[in-house]
Amino acid sequence: MSVAAAEEIDALRDSVNRFMESEVNPFMNDIEKSGEFPRGLVKKAGDLGFYGAVFPESVGGSAMGYVAAATVSEELARNDVRFAACNNQQGSTCPQCIYMAGTKEQVMKYVPPLLAGETIGMMSLTEAGGGSDALGAMKTTATRDGDVYRLNGSKMWASMANETDVGILLAKTDPDAGAKGVSAFIVEPKKYPGFEARPIEMHGLSKALRTNAVFLDDFVVPVENRLGEEGDGFKIVMRALQPGRVTVAAKALGVARACYEDAVQYANERVLRGQPIGRFQMIQSEIAEMAVAIEASRSLVYEVARLMDADQPSNRMAAIAKYHASQTAKLCADKAQQIFGGYGLALEYRVSWLKSYADLFFTGEGTANVQKIVIAEDALGYKVADRHHGRTGLRDPAKDDIAAEA
Repeated sequence: MSVAAAEEIDALRDSVNRFMESEVNPFMNDIEKSGEFPRGLVKKAGDLGFYGAVFPESVGGSAMGYVAAATVSEELARNDVRFAACNNQQGSTCPQCIYMAGTKEQVMKYVPPLLAGETIGMMSLTEAGGGSDALGAMKTTATRDGDVYRLNGSKMWASMANETDVGILLAKTDPDAGAKGVSAFIVEPKKYPGFEARPIEMHGLSKALRTNAVFLDDFVVPVENRLGEEGDGFKIVMRALQPGRVTVAAKALGVARACYEDAVQYANERVLRGQPIGRFQMIQSEIAEMAVAIEASRSLVYEVARLMDADQPSNRMAAIAKYHASQTAKLCADKAQQIFGGYGLALEYRVSWLKSYADLFFTGEGTANVQKIVIAEDALGYKVADRHHGRTGLRDPAKDDIAAEA
């Protein structure tokens, strides 16, 4: 991967901000009122290359690297985190799984349209009652029936499942084999019967870009849509979640910045006793704490991205960055609401729903407590976080392995 230079990153940041300011920010509230998924805007973002930063040009990416991907995620979320909700499905976990483990035919068929925003992606791992114990709680099964698998069971928290054209779904092909009994499938819900997605009502989250419960009733998946061999699924998805944590951490950083910027503006505009409330030391204390936390999170997020661009071990640092950035988003959302007072709960101001997204990023792509376990077990010497670096046997998008294959 030819990692982007600093001036290219600056130009990319400007490009994202121009797109959001002209194409998304003025219209997102109306989109929310209609509840209609903004496919056209996703396509425009894809045309601009926002989803392809970590993928090679051979599949429609830009090969700019993880610093670029983090930059895109941060600025999308800072402008309007509701629209940023599909970023991982289009440019991270879903296409990463396919690129890393798919055949060349699978990669070339499915990855370029996802990066271009022509198709909508999905990642479906978690099940009801499972939470972070995705493997232990998995009850969804995939049974071979000639040239197809038939999937039965249910999933939870599947973002964009009600809109998806192409997704990754995990199911057990051997329920008694533990992690080695989990397989990954490329699913196409609009082409095959047996897939139902039901949007979940979520307080403060988007009404247009939804998370869903998924129900599978003999859902058909052709054998050629299996990713890798039977039993490879857990290895594939765990590897894909690492870059996903970086982009989610960057989105949390974007939410923190949005809360901070809104709080600073409000503190300068709101007048009490003849002066802006920003003149009061209690308000200044809150602003200062937000600023410090944001700078620390920024350093961590981009340090992980640089490590990944340099093909250095980064799983431990990804856990640290994800944990810290999610904490920062919650801290900044809480403090912004305190500065806004009662207006912090009013829909007139976006801090009211930024708070909900701060809570979401505390959980998405691995909860804060899971990240702490990874960090602590590494520190105590129980389990080295970077033990699998370079030894997964999966294709690496940073090296354009697909172009070298016959």
